[in-house]
Amino acid sequence: MNCLVTGAAGFIASHLCRRLLKEGFKVVGIDSFTDFYPKRIKEKNIKPLIKDENFEFITGDLNDLDLKKILKKTDYVFHHAAQAGVRTSWGDNFSVYLENNIGATQKLLEVAKKLSLKKFIYASSSSVYGNCPDLPMSETSPLHPFSPYGVTKLAAENLCLLYCKNYGVPSISLRFFTVYGPGQRPDMAFHKFFKAIAKDKQIPVYGDGNQTRDFTYIDDVIDANFASLKKGKVGEIYNIGGGTRKKLKDIFPLLENICQKQVRLVRKEKQKGDAPHTFANIEKARKDLNFSPQTKLRDGLKEEWLWAKKLYSS
Repeated sequence: MNCLVTGAAGFIASHLCRRLLKEGFKVVGIDSFTDFYPKRIKEKNIKPLIKDENFEFITGDLNDLDLKKILKKTDYVFHHAAQAGVRTSWGDNFSVYLENNIGATQKLLEVAKKLSLKKFIYASSSSVYGNCPDLPMSETSPLHPFSPYGVTKLAAENLCLLYCKNYGVPSISLRFFTVYGPGQRPDMAFHKFFKAIAKDKQIPVYGDGNQTRDFTYIDDVIDANFASLKKGKVGEIYNIGGGTRKKLKDIFPLLENICQKQVRLVRKEKQKGDAPHTFANIEKARKDLNFSPQTKLRDGLKEEWLWAKKLYSS
């Protein structure tokens, strides 16, 4: 079976490529190496994959590539490519989010509608919920994106659903809740925290620390992607969360214990677009995908710390 993975050099997608190759799939990976974070990090993600004879890597932008040619023999599409980042999606940057998150998705779907794909799996985000009144958030909860980034992710979700209903593209959307683990993007909280600890720097805390997040370990997210390939129902949306909700301020004592270092905090003003709370109701994914997060927060943080400590010791 042949898979296309977009955004293949990124955090989640590079882990997914490794899993697919391990399971015996042939994988074509695409990445444009946007300048959202240093190219060397993505190159490090992709380096082990290049050596696999069942992996082909294409450098390029989905908006410019000959997708019809690339997708010709594809059975499964995992669309992970996106311009990430809530806080950077305001102002003039929004045009980049429109092009990479909405425009590229539409171009991919236009090609997909003419093919006989088995599944088109879209990597969405909990950011589509924004200031949702429901806790935990279910797939039928009100959607109130709180950032331009969230707006583009929801728009891409809707495009997937429209192409499914109108053209039969077998799409499934997975709403990921705050994914963490080895290889995490440098703009994300735990990566920033561990980097600061490794370098004996202060950790910036935006707001009062009472905001809550549902943290999901990378291996559990990859399990969910793979389960969607096998069992996911076409036209459906699934929350993929870690199953627990933590206050940000309660994370720091845990980090001190794991790292065996004192954490120094510096308070910063709350950032525009940051949702106050996220918490996933994952019952639908449990039922349809047999999804059950296996990694406890403490264990996952230990793994990320081991990775970050090595990364920043050199």
